[in-house]
Amino acid sequence: MKQRIWYILKTYLLTVAIFAIAKVVFMLSYHHAHSFAFTDICQVIWHGLSLDLSTALYFLIVPWLLTVASLWLPIKAYIFKGYYILMALAFSLAFVADTSLYAFWGFKLDASCLDYLSTPTEAMASVTTLYLLVRILLILLTFFLIFMAYSRLCGTPATRTALTGREDGSHGSRGRLSLEACIYALMIPFIIIGIRGGIGESTTNIGQVYYSQQQFLNHAAVNPVFSFLASFEKTASYIPDYHFDDDEKCQQVIHELFSTESINSDTLLNTTRPDIVIVLLESAGELFAPFMPHLQSLKQQGVRFDSCYANSWRTDRGTVCTWSGFPSFPTSSVMKMPSKSRQLPSIARTLQAEGYHTTYLYGGDINFTNMRSYLLSTGFERLHWQKDYTLEEQKSAQWGVRDDITCNTLYDLITHEKSPFLIGYSTLSTHDPWDVPVKIRDNEIENAFSYLDQCINTLVERLKKTPQWRNLLLILLPDHSMDFNGISEHDARRNHIPMVWIGGAVKAPKAVSVICNQTDLPATLLGQLQLSHRQFRYSRDVLSKNYTQPFAVHTFNNGISVIDPSGFALYDLNTQKTAVEHSPVSQQLIYRGKMVLQAATEAIKNMNKTTP
Repeated sequence: MKQRIWYILKTYLLTVAIFAIAKVVFMLSYHHAHSFAFTDICQVIWHGLSLDLSTALYFLIVPWLLTVASLWLPIKAYIFKGYYILMALAFSLAFVADTSLYAFWGFKLDASCLDYLSTPTEAMASVTTLYLLVRILLILLTFFLIFMAYSRLCGTPATRTALTGREDGSHGSRGRLSLEACIYALMIPFIIIGIRGGIGESTTNIGQVYYSQQQFLNHAAVNPVFSFLASFEKTASYIPDYHFDDDEKCQQVIHELFSTESINSDTLLNTTRPDIVIVLLESAGELFAPFMPHLQSLKQQGVRFDSCYANSWRTDRGTVCTWSGFPSFPTSSVMKMPSKSRQLPSIARTLQAEGYHTTYLYGGDINFTNMRSYLLSTGFERLHWQKDYTLEEQKSAQWGVRDDITCNTLYDLITHEKSPFLIGYSTLSTHDPWDVPVKIRDNEIENAFSYLDQCINTLVERLKKTPQWRNLLLILLPDHSMDFNGISEHDARRNHIPMVWIGGAVKAPKAVSVICNQTDLPATLLGQLQLSHRQFRYSRDVLSKNYTQPFAVHTFNNGISVIDPSGFALYDLNTQKTAVEHSPVSQQLIYRGKMVLQAATEAIKNMNKTTP
């Protein structure tokens, strides 16, 4: 009896120890990017212990069941070994994936990684073959170490071979059997309560391990296996129930903050029917302005929106925000929900109804993150993408056709398309692994943005020499920004993005300093074209006289940040607490962000799935 109970305890404690060791390895892997002391490692292990203890209980269930069964059945050793193999495989995959992906994502492993398995080529475009080989070797090494630890330190419990547990069938043996069975039965509520995290209303969650103002330490304390399991059904196509206040109160707030009409808008254009090109510059936030001098020059030649902020942190989210004027979600992607995304309003659909010819250009895989479905269902008639290029061009960059090549394609489309037209274009070279064909700067990230800047400038200079320039409105803005030089989501500068309108259709250079979101592009653009934007419920004409409460909302993985003229505030959805308060009215800002998130959630959930 003692040997079997000791086996259960050893298995449990070893699992907890493995989780703690994984935290240390995770932190040491990022010591070059994040400063911390030995005491921080101890704090991370201590604060993450509650989640480790709970997660380890999930993996104790099978050994517990096998041990209970061994009271009556001769459970073979290879069955325990088989379970160790499964645990070692699951843990090694989770630990290596979590440590590897954190550099790209900035948050702990969750089920969103599964959304990229349908397009593995695109998903792996940011890494080299050597990088993948090293990770495979690390997985194999980690698997071997974990498996050997369970095999050597835990082994297998002693089993009984008969109903009574002994061949003589003595009453003493039966008594010990009954006592042991009772002990295992008493373990059941402890396992259940431990997995749940107690008997109170709050259950085990990621936020319970957060303890520091340094987000890296909070992330290090999170158990990646639990993070993955907790989000398994909450992939990018799942929308959590964001409900913060009464629905009627929420709608009242939204009505006050978002107007669907333009009133005496400042006129920026010399025509109401320009040919329009909207370019989404991959990741090109204002953080990279020092490396994009040509873009700074273009700002002076047209209309620049100096206080524009990205709504999201991913291309699929930012694309929907730009074209449909619909807010982003922290952990969900509307683009990956065809039944929902096709019902969103779109600049392309609105202009198509006005006789515009619509085309979208992207040098990568247009099927990635369901991009094709979204573009076609929201008004783009023609798609020009990676497969329309030669094999050599398709392989010119990890993500697909590099930007200088696609910029040439964009030039051809503009100069040959029948007016009026709308062309959308997404660049891709300013993305890991930063593989661009020129060496302008030593730093590979800075170099990639300088390359993009060069590509855009060459395009503009060529277009200026064409007759199409006279009626052209070229809008440049990023799909999102990214962490750089230690500036993360907790800093308002992180999501500051440029938005520039240039071309012959622009009346005169002008600076628009009012705070706005990229979701405000549809209403602002349509206001200039004297077209209704009533369908764009969450897009505001920032040039309209009724735009009196300027603010910008941004969502990232389980967080919301809001900025207005008073300052900046950030709310952590994991801890359900305000994490940054750089405004005298921070709680008011957070409340606005919550209401936008709640209203958008209800809007997308209430969409009729069968509506074409």
